[in-house]
Amino acid sequence: MTLAFIAVVTGLVLLVWSADRFVEGSAVTARYFGMPALLVGMVIVGFGTSLPELLVSALASWQGSSGIALGNAYGSNISNIALILGLTALIRPIAFQSLVLRKELPVLTIVTALAAWQLSDREICRNDAMILLAVFAGLMAWAVWQGFHNKEDALRSAVRQTVDINAMPIRKAVLRLLAGLVLLVISSRILVWGAVEVAHGFGVSDLFIGLTVIALGTSLPELASSIAAIRKKEHDIALGNILGSNLFNTLAVVGISGLIKPVNVAPEVLGRDVPIMAALTLSLFIIGYRFRHPGRINRIEGGFLLACYAAYMAYLFSTAL
Repeated sequence: MTLAFIAVVTGLVLLVWSADRFVEGSAVTARYFGMPALLVGMVIVGFGTSLPELLVSALASWQGSSGIALGNAYGSNISNIALILGLTALIRPIAFQSLVLRKELPVLTIVTALAAWQLSDREICRNDAMILLAVFAGLMAWAVWQGFHNKEDALRSAVRQTVDINAMPIRKAVLRLLAGLVLLVISSRILVWGAVEVAHGFGVSDLFIGLTVIALGTSLPELASSIAAIRKKEHDIALGNILGSNLFNTLAVVGISGLIKPVNVAPEVLGRDVPIMAALTLSLFIIGYRFRHPGRINRIEGGFLLACYAAYMAYLFSTAL
């Protein structure tokens, strides 16, 4: 059991560190070979913070741990909205004016509804997975097209600035890319093995471990980047990071997991976790969206989101232990 705990902690630390190295190296390498800044920002920087969720869920699905695969994806979505946005808003109220983000909120709501509908038969089959991945590919293509054809806004300016800051020699960038990729795979395997052993040792489900320890651990990149962005008053980056990550988790992470191997859905996912994820998404839509004025998540609303996360965690622990 002690070795399993060490594996979980070591895996999480290596996972977060290697994801950062991989994203940084990939962004610089892509820019070196002429990839446009906007595309680098959306594809690599924007979704790069979700690499830990992707690899952990994919590996868990391959090993038959469907609870970890789904718990990690949906638990990360819950953590992103309730914990990370709540904590970020407490540090400084989040205002967003970007036209891109104002379009992403309703898209995320629709995607969440699609996920809930697919889970109704208690399985993510390969056909479901292909639908999720097709929607994700369509959204990515639409976002890139919008970025190249619409006027400049705060989000795109901040993305370009973020990418341009990380300048380094191409040899160093490639080394970081390769080292980050190798460590991502290794740390994912360590983390999944340790999580499964801990779950079995305490007699709790893989789903519980996925929703709590793993979901929180793989959300650390989003937490770090959102807090850093809000301190620099880059509100669009702070919110866009969370919305983009949730879209990636719901569509790409679950989609790839289901494509590797059909994922069985526990009753708790459909009756507890997905409704909570959907309610938090709707609450974000309500408290953060303004049809005539710039949206704003103030400290009171941030505190409400944090209270929701604390209550959810308390409920999970009370029913599992």
